[in-house]
Amino acid sequence: MASKFSFVAVAAVGIALAGGVAWWLQSRPQLPNPIKGAEGSAARPAGGAPGAPRVVGVEVARVAVQALRDDAQSVGSLRARNSVMLRPELVGRITALNFKDGGPVRKGQVLVQFDNQLQQAEVQQMQAQLAIAQANYQRTQELVAEKFLAQQTLDTSAANLKVAQAQLALAQARLGRMAVRAPFDGTAGIRLVNVGDYVKDGTDLVALEDARQMLVDYRLPERYGGMVKSGQSVELTLDALPGRSFRAAVEAIDPLLDTTGRSVGVRALLAVPERAPLRTGMSARVTTVFSINEAALVVPEEALVPQGGKQFVIQLVAPPAGTTLPADSQFVSQRQEVKLGVRRAGRVEIVAGLAAGDTVVVAGQQRLQKDGSPVRIVALGKPAGKAASGSAPAAPASR
Repeated sequence: MASKFSFVAVAAVGIALAGGVAWWLQSRPQLPNPIKGAEGSAARPAGGAPGAPRVVGVEVARVAVQALRDDAQSVGSLRARNSVMLRPELVGRITALNFKDGGPVRKGQVLVQFDNQLQQAEVQQMQAQLAIAQANYQRTQELVAEKFLAQQTLDTSAANLKVAQAQLALAQARLGRMAVRAPFDGTAGIRLVNVGDYVKDGTDLVALEDARQMLVDYRLPERYGGMVKSGQSVELTLDALPGRSFRAAVEAIDPLLDTTGRSVGVRALLAVPERAPLRTGMSARVTTVFSINEAALVVPEEALVPQGGKQFVIQLVAPPAGTTLPADSQFVSQRQEVKLGVRRAGRVEIVAGLAAGDTVVVAGQQRLQKDGSPVRIVALGKPAGKAASGSAPAAPASR
């Protein structure tokens, strides 16, 4: 037992002695390094005398002024403003097709004629019955006027006359439905039936389109629902017609939101230029223009520094009066909060926080930990130790 106690005491003394030696080695004063020389250049910051702040090399860009358009892109489909598939209302056998496939037709033109012999006979029968009813009514009027018949007989004769007139109108309507007419001027499609076919009511006969005005139907994300308005400008490009663009205007906005894709339906109308080969079903790339800012302030997206739900940029400003900077630095950094607008093609609109011509850092922000740090402008593709020739901006005003 005594030997074990002695071993523990010796170990404790050894640990305490080792700790004391380590503390002495860390706290002793450092002697000058004879290899470095008296200048002590290794302990000095780059770019100045001992104790001078470190200069950070950064890449910069100016706040530019350019026209910027706020728009949204989508994919839509073309369809003719007036488009219909002609179908018969009654069953029958086709006796004539009075159009050419893909040819023009006029409003009211008979395109498909059905066998109407029975309907014509019914019309003639009703016409004869109407003539008899009219004659009976006239004779009854004369007899009632001479007091030979009661007034009730005249009322019955008048009712029979109206029945005969209605039956004739019904027979004429059936006869008219044996001919399918063009509801508007347009171009006929390819026939789906032939002469001699016996078709039922509702059978597809031929499509008819008026391609002088075309509609484009497309959808936008729901966040644009409050921005799109009737009459807004729309630009279209078609994969089938590369190199050409068309203009349209928003005509209608669907009041119902698609719950599946969370999008709103939009329909735009475009007037078709002459000889423009636009067809129903074409795919269109649609750009809806919400607004155009002719003097927008823009910076590269790389200049943004998000922090705490806000957006900042690091701006280069002139140093405060009386501040001495290293020889290779002319500006100091300053963090500036900004409000953003439209983003387009790697650039972002600055709504508030900057002015035209201001200089912002686009690379090297992570090395600028606090405002007032001296910076050196470095041109892209050149050594970091050399400033870009002619790239340094004029001294910005201090803010």
